[in-house]
Amino acid sequence: MSPLLYYALPALSSYVMLSIFFLRRPRLLHTPWVSAFCPRLGAHRGGSGERLENTMEAMENAMAQKADLLELDCQLTRDGVVVVSHDKNLYRQSGVNRDVGSLDFEELPLYKEELEVYFSPGHFAHGSDRHMVRLEDVFRRFPWTPMSLEVKEQNEELIRKIAGLVRHYERDEITIWASEKSSVMKKCKAANPEMPTAFTISRGFWVLLLYYLGLLPFISIPERFLISFLPTIINRTYFPFSCSGLNQLAAVVSKWLIMRKSLIQHLEQRGVQVVFWCLNEESDFEVAFRLGATGVITDYPTALRRYLDHHGPPALAS
Repeated sequence: MSPLLYYALPALSSYVMLSIFFLRRPRLLHTPWVSAFCPRLGAHRGGSGERLENTMEAMENAMAQKADLLELDCQLTRDGVVVVSHDKNLYRQSGVNRDVGSLDFEELPLYKEELEVYFSPGHFAHGSDRHMVRLEDVFRRFPWTPMSLEVKEQNEELIRKIAGLVRHYERDEITIWASEKSSVMKKCKAANPEMPTAFTISRGFWVLLLYYLGLLPFISIPERFLISFLPTIINRTYFPFSCSGLNQLAAVVSKWLIMRKSLIQHLEQRGVQVVFWCLNEESDFEVAFRLGATGVITDYPTALRRYLDHHGPPALAS
């Protein structure tokens, strides 16, 4: 055996054993985050499979099912009102081809009478309430309900106003900053650092890389929530790419990378709550909870409530 291997192999073996040891016992190195809430049942766009998305009626329906979290997206109108809307352009939601930012709040059109449920293709939601709502009105109506607020673009005025509303209504601990983009998240955290944050896409990939390199147990994690898609829904209810071949590849690769109990257990033990979206079938609820997820975000809060009441979250295997 060469001198290099003589020293390298024992060092590598020691590193692997230490990594596995602390992966399973992260609290020996890190004080876990303590969360103000546990998002077992999250309502996607307020529960967009049962009522028109992001309407007050949808949120009322979700709360009737004892939702623990409202997942919402925010946009800013021309007159500076923060509204709850997934899309920047209103055409899909209302048939009016205008951006939210080009209209005053009072000019916003009504939602269509029915909207297709994005994660349940071919299914449509209806409702008597077709009005877009102000984020401030949602805060007033549900003062103690945890919410995840996604900001999709670098709109500093929008970010600043959301941060101000959260402070004004004293919701810092129960309102999550969410964004796919790290550049946006940086501005969100600067605007209100007291709010817990979710992983961005790039940060999620970084954690996966650290996990497979064995470095994750030794690295601090500032985020408190991992809100991730469940890979098994690709090609069934979620089509991230227009090419079917790419979707099939994404399903295989992401399933292999993400669906690791040891990773999810590690994050949970460090106080990082793992929530899978957007799951609308009981079989997917079962997969998510068996992986050890804290909770699920769904378009159908009634279905998830029924599952939780009848089954409860399965015990996580050791």
